[in-house]
Amino acid sequence: MSRLFEYIWKNGRNVLIRISLAPQEAFMADKRDYYEVLGVSKTASEDEIKKAYRQLAKKYHPDLNPGNKEAEEKFKEVNEAYEVLSDADKKARYDQFGHAGVDPSYGGGGYGGGFSGGFGGMGDMGDIGDIFNSFFGGGFGTSSRANANAPRRGQDIETEVTINFMDACNGKDVELNINRLETCPDCHGTGAAAGSSSETCPDCHGTGQVKVTQRTPFGMISSQKPCTKCGGKGKVITNPCPKCRGNGRVNVSRKISVNIVAGIDDGQTMQVRGQGNAGVNGGPNGDLHVLVNVRPDPIFERDGYDIHTDVPITYMQAVLGDEIIVPTIDGKVKYTIPEGTQNGATFRFKGKGVKKINRSDRGDQYVHVNIEVPKNLTKKQKDLLKEFESSLSDANYNKRKNFFDRIKEAFK
Repeated sequence: MSRLFEYIWKNGRNVLIRISLAPQEAFMADKRDYYEVLGVSKTASEDEIKKAYRQLAKKYHPDLNPGNKEAEEKFKEVNEAYEVLSDADKKARYDQFGHAGVDPSYGGGGYGGGFSGGFGGMGDMGDIGDIFNSFFGGGFGTSSRANANAPRRGQDIETEVTINFMDACNGKDVELNINRLETCPDCHGTGAAAGSSSETCPDCHGTGQVKVTQRTPFGMISSQKPCTKCGGKGKVITNPCPKCRGNGRVNVSRKISVNIVAGIDDGQTMQVRGQGNAGVNGGPNGDLHVLVNVRPDPIFERDGYDIHTDVPITYMQAVLGDEIIVPTIDGKVKYTIPEGTQNGATFRFKGKGVKKINRSDRGDQYVHVNIEVPKNLTKKQKDLLKEFESSLSDANYNKRKNFFDRIKEAFK
């Protein structure tokens, strides 16, 4: 529902100004719902959210879509959504308050602050907001334009690493080469050359704002705009640092050590806090997002935190039972299969799967038995098998007996 406010300004004549202000959500309509971003419902479980994230993160990862800006934006959007929905506290706040519950800058200066200091949010309305600020002496709230001198968090950066299956199960420290922006070591982030400093901007005289007069349907109106010469900072650098060219940050290649946590799966992204680009004006560093690719293993296949393994056994082992050697991610173990084991039989090894991230328990391992039929038999071997087969009866073949009994019943 929109809100309508009317004000009368007298300046030699009466002027009726009618303004329709949309709710805060309308100003941020381009901010998609996090559940919609991941393609899950609001009742989705933790595993469903994680599964959806893994699929989308792999689909849109920049390294798999080089030069695709749309995929890059999608990847950032997916990571942002997962960062909130994978955190129980953030998810609860998001479910209750929406984006405003997890992003303090969301709709900054909007209606959420009530009418303190005026009608917040008018600063986002450009010239109209400036006009009313002029009319009512700032009665429409302070501008939501960011303070150019305020500390700002550095941007997040992304990279990827490929590890083998066992390293994903057990965890591993890896060396990563990354490129990031760091605070200039020569000027320490000021942007000014050594021995010099920034000076008061001659255009705005240090205020960061300049007065602009505009002709409007209401007459000549004066408003405040950020100073274009100093970018709203109130100061200018006349002698920029030669190393960073006045930017205060420089691009640096670094080799850093990152601990790949035990239990990470293919396509998951790790967040390494504080290893992104340096902040501005003393703001904190951004984070490093590491996409983990896991090479397939010739023996083990992973399903969540469970592991599946196919183990071949001989015909005789299946008939008589035997002690066999089964590979696990912890090493080889002995296991006794019972006599009469059928092809495709599955045995569960509880707690022999992958360690669950940030937990002490593990998944299970499932061993699938495959009976290998012997080939290239000699005549003597075939005769012995025939003799053995002739000694058997239907009582030795339950499945076969039941199968033929059903056929007889069906064709009576």
